[in-house]
Amino acid sequence: MSFRDYDKKTFIADAARDFAARRISKRDFLKKMGLAGVGFSAFNLGLLGSTRPFRGTGPIGDAAYAQDASMTQWLKDVSGPFKGTKIRYTSEATPPTVVLDKLKGEFTEATGIEVEIEIVPLEQVLAKATQDVQGQLGSYDLYYLDQSWVATFSPDTIDPIAYYNDKPDLAMPGMDWDDFAKPLVDGLALYEGKWAGIPFDIPIFVTMYRKDILEKHKIAPPTTVDEFTAAVKMITEMEKGNGMYGTGLQAKSGHYSLNCDWTQMVWNEGGSIFTKDKKFSGNDEAGIRGLQLYQEWAKNAPPESTNSTWDGQWQMGASGQVALINSWDEFFPGWDGADSKVQGLWEAVRPIRGKPLRAVADAGFGEIPNYGHQGGSILGLSKYSKNIDAAWLFMQWACSKDIMVRCTLGGGFAPMRLSSFADERVKAKQVVGPGTTRHLPIVLETINNDIASEPDMPLWAGFSNNEIPVALGKLLTGQDYGGDAKKCMDDVAAQIDKAVAESGL
Repeated sequence: MSFRDYDKKTFIADAARDFAARRISKRDFLKKMGLAGVGFSAFNLGLLGSTRPFRGTGPIGDAAYAQDASMTQWLKDVSGPFKGTKIRYTSEATPPTVVLDKLKGEFTEATGIEVEIEIVPLEQVLAKATQDVQGQLGSYDLYYLDQSWVATFSPDTIDPIAYYNDKPDLAMPGMDWDDFAKPLVDGLALYEGKWAGIPFDIPIFVTMYRKDILEKHKIAPPTTVDEFTAAVKMITEMEKGNGMYGTGLQAKSGHYSLNCDWTQMVWNEGGSIFTKDKKFSGNDEAGIRGLQLYQEWAKNAPPESTNSTWDGQWQMGASGQVALINSWDEFFPGWDGADSKVQGLWEAVRPIRGKPLRAVADAGFGEIPNYGHQGGSILGLSKYSKNIDAAWLFMQWACSKDIMVRCTLGGGFAPMRLSSFADERVKAKQVVGPGTTRHLPIVLETINNDIASEPDMPLWAGFSNNEIPVALGKLLTGQDYGGDAKKCMDDVAAQIDKAVAESGL
């Protein structure tokens, strides 16, 4: 099926609204998005009808986090023509958006510009943004854009670098574009040489462990897949009688979270999801090794792992059921919460490494094999905004060094700016407690060295939420394949290769 541009965007908007109203299933919605060429990146795909594992914020509003005086003065100086203006931004509940919503009053007080942040489920974000650009309505001034939407929406956003240079009278002093981590710019914001927006959010896999349990059994923090696996087996054997397992998984059948776990296992064994000839390769030698190892991990995880998404995996860590997890860095601050049963007991290291990675040139569809599975988003400025300059002031403020630091302090999540990681206020919170940032040095190392990205293709949204996790779920729960990883992956390969060939990709 082909679409003229306006028909395509109408099709996307209609499908997203139908899914939001539950008139069509998630499976049907993803098929429609695949036809229209719209994918969903790592992590964000699973948010359709779900939530983030974001567990509360730090003490927002504390005097220690008062807005920088020079920032306030600059806003007052440039905002005069825009007083009384109202701008709108729609997003799902990303950690920076949640915290930014708490801080927006400071911007309004300094500028007289009212800000409405509309936080809705991800499918509604897509529907609203698509409808807005399709009709060039300007209903929203800023867009939250999942990284895999960037190609679709890039023509509808203003390049922030170009606008900064073209509007020197509105250019925030010290914006420092080189301060955004280059791997995030390359992986999230750039499309055909243009910045489609500013990097805004980056969940990524790291390895986390219970230091008290490892010390008890004289186990060193694992740095390799083999060390992790050996530790998991030993802890299960020694602690199962106490209700603890070596690891916990996000292995719910038919859910994208299971796909996230599986892709990392394939990469760690030196494999990829596709090869450069665009064939599914999860059933090659490396892919089978990865899946067989995951089966071994499942034997050393709580039984509810096969019915758990990332939320259940977080709960396993919070309740003291597991000792090691290789998963999203966003889990960490919540485990250090004021009422946490495991406060101060978890530590983080860079994601475990397996066999040498398959080269990017040997993988397919823009896939980047590596050890740190990632997802991310950008903040985009709509070219249809009726209040572009007012929205531009807010966008610069929201992505400034000061606000990025304060958002990080409010939630402990990974910032997008290098200076945020180095800020003394952030370093001061590298202690046990609510909103901890003590895991962030590991997150920065991971961003700079280990970022992995799933294939960038229209059909991936469907494959990673249907064919792959459905088959994996049947294997892990014993419903099919008789425990045979090769048989499972050969079945998946047949389905996917057929669909790719039929699509003409």
